[in-house]
Amino acid sequence: MKNNWNRREFLQRTSAATMAAFAAGAPMSSLLSGCSRTPKPGETSGTADTVILLWMAGGMAHTETFDPKRYTSFEKGMEGNRVLSTFKPIPTVLDGINFSDGLQSIGKVMDKGTLIRSYVAADMGHILHSRHQYHWHTSYEPPQTVAAPHLGSWIAKELGPKNPVIPAFIDIGQRFTVGEAEELKAFHTAGFLGNEFGPFFIPDPSQGLESVRPPVGMDAKRFERRNQLYNDLISNGPMGEYGSDYQKESLKRSMEQAYMLLNSPEAKAFDLSKEPKASYDIYNTGKFGLGCLLARRLTEQGARFISVTTEYEPFKGWDTHENGHTRLEDMKKQIDGPVAQLIKDLDKSGRLDRTMIILASEFSRDMMVEGRPGAKVQEQVQQPEILSDLKFYGMHRHFTDGCSILMFGGGIKKGFVYGKTADERPCKTIENPVHIEGIHQTVYHALGIPPETHYEVEKRPFYSTPDGLGKPVLDLLI
Repeated sequence: MKNNWNRREFLQRTSAATMAAFAAGAPMSSLLSGCSRTPKPGETSGTADTVILLWMAGGMAHTETFDPKRYTSFEKGMEGNRVLSTFKPIPTVLDGINFSDGLQSIGKVMDKGTLIRSYVAADMGHILHSRHQYHWHTSYEPPQTVAAPHLGSWIAKELGPKNPVIPAFIDIGQRFTVGEAEELKAFHTAGFLGNEFGPFFIPDPSQGLESVRPPVGMDAKRFERRNQLYNDLISNGPMGEYGSDYQKESLKRSMEQAYMLLNSPEAKAFDLSKEPKASYDIYNTGKFGLGCLLARRLTEQGARFISVTTEYEPFKGWDTHENGHTRLEDMKKQIDGPVAQLIKDLDKSGRLDRTMIILASEFSRDMMVEGRPGAKVQEQVQQPEILSDLKFYGMHRHFTDGCSILMFGGGIKKGFVYGKTADERPCKTIENPVHIEGIHQTVYHALGIPPETHYEVEKRPFYSTPDGLGKPVLDLLI
């Protein structure tokens, strides 16, 4: 970048999007893979062609949700070590498999999917939500010398859009005006793959239509002039002078895709007011529930990868540093009905067979253990040994040695349970541990993306999972 540019010139000649893409880098060579056949645009050679990630941001306690242990009711003055689950277990549609109270609706659709009870999060020392979320979404532990692409970006790059009008990667529900904003941005990116494969952001699903409309007061001609100005900025700014042809074309294509969507009939899918009231009311439990509804509508229009999050904001949502039990009562109300309805709707329409749904969180929680047995990390929560107040009743510490994941559709087994955690504290994984590279490669395998997929970046191969060593968990697939 020119050192003699002043601030005004910089602001006039470039934009945040341009500089972000410029910094991200670009592949130095074409795709190197062992594919015997490359799928055509809009086609896959696997059992799935769409993925919906339902992200429980903040650390969802497995023993309070999909892997309940012995229930102990609250008593003032009780010993904290006695408490494993603060909700009663309830039966699911699967014989002998219980969920915790408040998840009845999801329990009734488990005959359509798989429950993983043995996900093990990475041991990265001092626990930070953004670090573990980065790892889950990219399969790479931070920091990296290059910007690692998000799971959705790999899929968007390798398979392209199903419908050229609908963005291949759509992210619903996460704002970047809350705590750890910059850290969250670090993995919400296509990295070196280029801007066109990054997420199309919809922070609030109830305002989804506004995401595909010009700002208020801007007519179509003015918007078109801005589009031309954007192209001029790419050509005449630092990107034009220093960026690679790949970077410049990627930026232009990302804007062309947005412009095409703006003028398309498919834009109506973003308008939730078009949904019949009876259906809307089932999903309307808050931002996450409406995000599930929007995900269903976008899947019907040909979206490739959609992430819907409960949104990570420190000390809110699943980030239960106090009032764990009462907070989870509310979180379950937000997710139970919408998740179950999403699965039922896609199943009824026949799309579930080709749509993989994943429900997951960065790690789990435990009242007494921070990190994992044998690898405890710095305590971050003051959890008294004697519970004198209801606010201490719940899962407050971060636990990485036993987490639950749900998977449905797209070739995933039906009515299947994989892995096991101990029934007594520490409730850690004791059978069939699963790590993030296995989850990613299972998704790629179902989509027909070869495990050896990689690009040459900084004169070394960068694989879709670290060193290309990730293996799909074939036991999860039909």
